[in-house]
Amino acid sequence: MKSRLLSSIDITCILTWTMVLALYSASSYAGAGHDRLERFFDHLAGLKADFEQTVVDAHSVTIQNASGTLRILRPGKFRWDYHTPYEQVIVSDGKKISIYDPDLDQVTVKLLDQTIGNMPALLLSDDQPLQNSFNITELGARDELEWLELDPRTEDTSFDKIRLAFNKRTLQTMELVDSFGQTTQLVFTHVQRNPAINPDTFHFIPPPGVDVVGDIGE
Repeated sequence: MKSRLLSSIDITCILTWTMVLALYSASSYAGAGHDRLERFFDHLAGLKADFEQTVVDAHSVTIQNASGTLRILRPGKFRWDYHTPYEQVIVSDGKKISIYDPDLDQVTVKLLDQTIGNMPALLLSDDQPLQNSFNITELGARDELEWLELDPRTEDTSFDKIRLAFNKRTLQTMELVDSFGQTTQLVFTHVQRNPAINPDTFHFIPPPGVDVVGDIGE
């Protein structure tokens, strides 16, 4: 049950974050938050970082803590390796997503656009500016971070808003608020822009002997 809960929460957050990375392009907005947003995404092709993830419910009760590493290539390719509270790997090659649960000896494979559900696959393309899909609002400075809020322009999404916080150098925090009032917060450390990443990182090969379920065709 814990593994399934983690997968559900993580996939929504991961796909949303990847969508933000894929869609962003420079805009004419002014303000300290927008300036840091544009500097971070300027010529961004890939990303590597460690993360701490916390999920709280609508009553501010913590229901999950997790940590791991992420690697992303724009658009649509990503790998999130969860190390605590238990191991889990979530990988996308841009077409399919593989979720590996070592404790279950199982890999679940789905088409990326089917996994997104009510988030159209188009949102993982880098052909459209971020501001075409979101209203972007400056929230000002808090704790030496500049905050921005992204509100989806359409209602057919599984989240209500995204908040991004930037320090003077890079993105530090992302918060995803879903339609039930649940908030997933990701705090990033050791962020590397455009690192050298082996393309095989995003091609997941199931370990021998594990069960593979789902859409496993080419």
